[in-house]
Amino acid sequence: MPVVIALAVVALLWLLTGVRVVQQYERGVVFRLGRVRQQVRGPGLTLLVPVLDRMRKVNVQVVTMPVPAQEGITKDNVTVRVDAVLYFRVNEPIRATVDVQNYQFAMLQVAQTSLRSIIGKSELDDLLSGREQLHRGLELMLESPAVGWGVHIDRVEIKDVALPDSMKRSMARQAEADRERRARIITADGEFQAAGKLAEAAQRMSETPAAMQLRLLQTVVEVAAEKNSTLVLPFPVELLRFFEAQTERLTREE
Repeated sequence: MPVVIALAVVALLWLLTGVRVVQQYERGVVFRLGRVRQQVRGPGLTLLVPVLDRMRKVNVQVVTMPVPAQEGITKDNVTVRVDAVLYFRVNEPIRATVDVQNYQFAMLQVAQTSLRSIIGKSELDDLLSGREQLHRGLELMLESPAVGWGVHIDRVEIKDVALPDSMKRSMARQAEADRERRARIITADGEFQAAGKLAEAAQRMSETPAAMQLRLLQTVVEVAAEKNSTLVLPFPVELLRFFEAQTERLTREE
């Protein structure tokens, strides 16, 4: 009887050596005598056959991988340094374990190669302002090898584009020249509109000579309001003619 109890205890302890715990964010890939089992172990307690089974845990969380800055020449012959960030996760743990030796290192190398390739196919303006299209292009380039490794690409984004100092100065001069050009166009357009209004006002004043005199008197009033200058005003001949006409009219009425 004691021998049976001892054997039972030994068997129980032997079975307990096959108990494993899989975390919620992990999946277990089991190898039995070197061959992978198609059933992936989910989170919780799982039992392995001691000695025969080996389990490798695979993290299925989203991995945030910074892609080191890559230097390249754009399509319009500008040297730039571009870095990016890659978000991916494992959705097929068996493939990520069996088909590739180190899926994270493989994804990093593919991301660097794809980033250098996208630099050579793009122009500088696309890298600076058209990044959404470049993000989609990078995602498509990474998706093809990732599917074979059981990896799903969530998103990939370009973080920063570093330009040479000479190019920064050239772009600053270009922006300044463009702003100056727009300012001159706006000023010229304002002068053109003002000239049109002045021509229209002159046309109307020419139809009524008295309007010119009234405008002159209004200008005099505006200048005299400052009280800091002496105003020399010539007496208009038209005003004399007006007084002469009024005098003749009054004489005829008498």
